[in-house]
Amino acid sequence: MKRLLLSVRRRIHTPYAFVTAMLVMSALVLGACAFTEESTPDEKTGAYSSAAAGGEEDVQAWESLYAQGTETAAETAAEAAKAEEEGTDKEEMVPLLAESQSGKFYYDALTEEERAWYVDMYAIMEGMYTGAALSPQGYGTVAEQEIDKIFQCVMNDHPELFFIKGYRYTTYMREDEIVKISFEGDYTMSVAERERQQQLIDAAVEECLAGIDREASEYEKVKYVYEYLVLHTDYNRDAPENQNICSVFVGGESVCQGYAKAAQYLFDKLGIASTLVVGNVRGGERHAWNLVQVDGSYYYLDATWGDASYRSYDGGESALPVPPVNYDYLCITTKELLKTHAPDTLVPLPECTATAANYYVMEDACFSVYEEEAVAAFFDRAYEENRISVTLKCTDEDTYESFLERLIEKQEIFRYLDSGGGPVAYASSPDKLTLTFWLVNE
Repeated sequence: MKRLLLSVRRRIHTPYAFVTAMLVMSALVLGACAFTEESTPDEKTGAYSSAAAGGEEDVQAWESLYAQGTETAAETAAEAAKAEEEGTDKEEMVPLLAESQSGKFYYDALTEEERAWYVDMYAIMEGMYTGAALSPQGYGTVAEQEIDKIFQCVMNDHPELFFIKGYRYTTYMREDEIVKISFEGDYTMSVAERERQQQLIDAAVEECLAGIDREASEYEKVKYVYEYLVLHTDYNRDAPENQNICSVFVGGESVCQGYAKAAQYLFDKLGIASTLVVGNVRGGERHAWNLVQVDGSYYYLDATWGDASYRSYDGGESALPVPPVNYDYLCITTKELLKTHAPDTLVPLPECTATAANYYVMEDACFSVYEEEAVAAFFDRAYEENRISVTLKCTDEDTYESFLERLIEKQEIFRYLDSGGGPVAYASSPDKLTLTFWLVNE
């Protein structure tokens, strides 16, 4: 991780003035104050970096470092002049930017003071500005340590900030009083490169969304995005830009955070409320997935774990064919998620209890009892739809054991599955209570 050290403390012989028009499109409201030679502020610098190149571990890591320095009044004046030339009234922009963030999951979970800094950070990073000040509204009411939390909230809500891998901030002190906190993103590309990447992303997203009816139900849209990402992305820990949407839409290869941010980006285009969730999975590995809202209820979704390329990564060749899409993580409850995932507690997460939009429920593939007529109808539909494989889910262990006994041990599967005279290929998942069968169409 690269460390940024600012210049050493310098004496200022001219007044250090803050002006309200310092930053275009930043929505920052700066207080007025001045420094004399005798009151040069102490300065503290912090830096954050996400894991921009590497596996699921350390998806997001943070370190703070300390140095001394300042910016000159001439630099401040130059930025103010630029804002005046472009005619931006930031005091009018503040409520507009804040209003535009309403409805974002992490933004809504913050306090009023934290939201002010959230809006500041978003505006600064979206505009790719450097050294801009956070609103004094938070000085003394929002702890400096909260900068990292608020930054992560912004990044979790905004997958379009693909050109940022971290941040830097500087706290200016006069004795024990904070007089300014400047902030900037750790930008990974120039403005021109960002625009070029955005054009490529826009083209890929347009191609993706052309395949779905805008009148489709929310469930159909969520399922479409899940399947599209699985079928058009390969899991690769060495993929460039694998912590953001560029890896998916431009490169077609990514890791969990790339999948999750791409899903969030597409959901936003489709008017589906969603956000990024980060945590650990079995074995302690860091991981990212999504929280999504369907017909007013929250569900969890993990497109990475739905991808066969992830399941086979470093796992060698399987003796059985692997279905390209695993639907075990399409719209699941908190109870189901916690069997394998442990989300971080950056902000409170809702208890997901609804099952109406779960894949197996929606596709009539969820069974609470073994009934021959229902099982036959399930396999008939699969043949009619020319599926290569089918997966059914049981609601409890007793039902699961009944399916194993009837279909496998008693070989009743041959009533429903055309094996062409050969053996039956199937896979069982006791923790998910699912059974997968491969069909043979002659």
